[in-house]
Amino acid sequence: MYYEVIPEGKTEELTYNYDSSLLPGQIVLVPVGRREVPGVVVKKVVQPDFKTKSILEVLYSKPLPMHLMRTVRFVHDYYIVPSGQALSLVLPRGVEKKRRKTEQMFGASSRRVLSSPPPPLGSRGGPPPATPPAYMNTELETVLSEIKLNTHQKNALKGLQEAPGATKLLHGVTGSGKTNIYLKMAENALKRHLSTIVLVPEIALTGQLVRVFEEVFGERIILIHSGQTEVERHLIFEHILETEEPLIVLGPRSALFAPVSNLGLIIVDEEHEGTYYQENAPKYSAIRVASFMAQATNASLVLGSATPTIEDYYLASRQGSVVTLADKAKSAAIKPEIRIIDFKNRENFTKNKYFSNSLLLAISNNLEKRLQTLIFHNRRGSAPLTICESCGEEILCPNCYLPLTLHADNYVLHCHTCGFTEKVPSSCPKCGAPGLIHKGFGTKLLESELKKLFPKARVKRFDGDNKKGEGLEAFYTEVRDGEVDILVGTQTLAKGLDLPKLSTVGVVQADAGLSLPDYMAEERTFQLLTQVIGRVGRGHLSEAEVFIQTFRPEHPVLKFAADEDYLGFFEYMINKRKRAKFPPFRFVAKLTITMKTEAIVLKKVRELTSRLSRDSRLMVSPPQPAFHERTSRGYTWQIILRAKSRKALLEVCSDLDKNFRVSLDPPGLL
Repeated sequence: MYYEVIPEGKTEELTYNYDSSLLPGQIVLVPVGRREVPGVVVKKVVQPDFKTKSILEVLYSKPLPMHLMRTVRFVHDYYIVPSGQALSLVLPRGVEKKRRKTEQMFGASSRRVLSSPPPPLGSRGGPPPATPPAYMNTELETVLSEIKLNTHQKNALKGLQEAPGATKLLHGVTGSGKTNIYLKMAENALKRHLSTIVLVPEIALTGQLVRVFEEVFGERIILIHSGQTEVERHLIFEHILETEEPLIVLGPRSALFAPVSNLGLIIVDEEHEGTYYQENAPKYSAIRVASFMAQATNASLVLGSATPTIEDYYLASRQGSVVTLADKAKSAAIKPEIRIIDFKNRENFTKNKYFSNSLLLAISNNLEKRLQTLIFHNRRGSAPLTICESCGEEILCPNCYLPLTLHADNYVLHCHTCGFTEKVPSSCPKCGAPGLIHKGFGTKLLESELKKLFPKARVKRFDGDNKKGEGLEAFYTEVRDGEVDILVGTQTLAKGLDLPKLSTVGVVQADAGLSLPDYMAEERTFQLLTQVIGRVGRGHLSEAEVFIQTFRPEHPVLKFAADEDYLGFFEYMINKRKRAKFPPFRFVAKLTITMKTEAIVLKKVRELTSRLSRDSRLMVSPPQPAFHERTSRGYTWQIILRAKSRKALLEVCSDLDKNFRVSLDPPGLL
């Protein structure tokens, strides 16, 4: 008998022979060249007119769910990637290895992942576990009945259930209680013996949502995250594949590909987050794939956010599937007092050049009242630029040719792109002059300043430079209980936190991201400000205030964020996008090419621009250097294509010089 198989890797389907009958979706081991790789059976085929190799081993008797097989095909077609690369999203690394299925295989990191070790799974290729966990017992019914919804949440739940289409958008302001709705929907799915997949941007940034799900559903939760070992991920994959019971799988975008066989609900929390797009091959948007998957399984997809992406809100509103949750969950919740402070007016900064007088006064008052302050700045390190006073030479990373950031605590220069570090040179590498200066500021410098200004305060910094065991997860209890007076950090602190003693938020430089050369720069700034403003006024305290320091106090995006006016911001942005012909009014593709010399890359990119410009279906940007133009690999330039039809972009991109890399930016719900 002959079978079409997708081998994992940069390949398409291949034909193999095997003596026994196989089912579509079964995971097998096949030879590809001199290697042995896992693959998945697609279908039985007639004997070909060429010699075939044999399937070496059937790794599992139970096949992958058919919706995952269809999803692999979707990723292959929609994102123009080899079938084997699309399959790598589904199969864990080392799936072909034999594991000992014992409790000892689940280390400390995965006990947090599976609240209790899974039951023995039986030998590979054998039947599913004979005694799966009792998911729907009396105790569970009692716990789930305690999920209480207020009137607004009940109305929103009803709206989600009645909204047309598989994909629904839950637009809930920060603190409106979207999590309770997620819990109730997962409960309803469990009662119907259906599984739920809950996607979060990052486990570390959404710890509270994870904790709530664990508290409510206990051992029914299976967490998937990057901190797990290959062995743990493999055994979790086996457990999900082989169990017949409904599960709740929770994790970042990779959790979407968990092999649950009875999928009824997909929830994407904070759907606007960029982490739902995978930048490395195979590139894909978890939102788009989830939308396809919901259609393929007749499941519901709920996208939740206080600041939905412009594309998703536009398209969901057109199909009537937007459900709004406009009220805070707690009756005691208040609108914080928000002050926009002009950084250019130095009279506002007579006591410190980074913190305004009014912000410093608020911090002092909080310390007296034993309340907390959150200082937000979206730059790590102590200073983002190190330059020579004499010749103006900027100290750059030798790999990325990007500015190195000073970390004053250990006096090293660090590249936040590739990880390169070096000691601060005593003189300029170019002219030899000793006058190196450091300009700008980051979170480490702010932390240092605050410790000088408030020596008795307990100041703690949380950002991407925290070492393992020093992040917010490790200190969450102390932070929640008010044992930290001043929190300093980046996006780690902007999202998902609900701190009962947090009274004040200070945004040090709110306009830092507005001038980036990206059509989404204003949207990202609005989203981030809305999220950080939403950390206060959640009903724990009778007062809350936010200080937004900026060089551009009149910018409309800052005003929309301060007023918590998403609809006003949406109208502002959708009109700009329409005039400029950006998503959701055009599909976008970015073509990049990297060559060793600038002359060669310019020749290639200009030739392609000239050829593409003759295609009347396309809007072709002039060639331009990429954001990271010069790296150790050479020079990178890019061309931006826009078209009304995604099909036109696909046709163009499928006929490119092999040196060009394609990044499609497909907006829109399916």
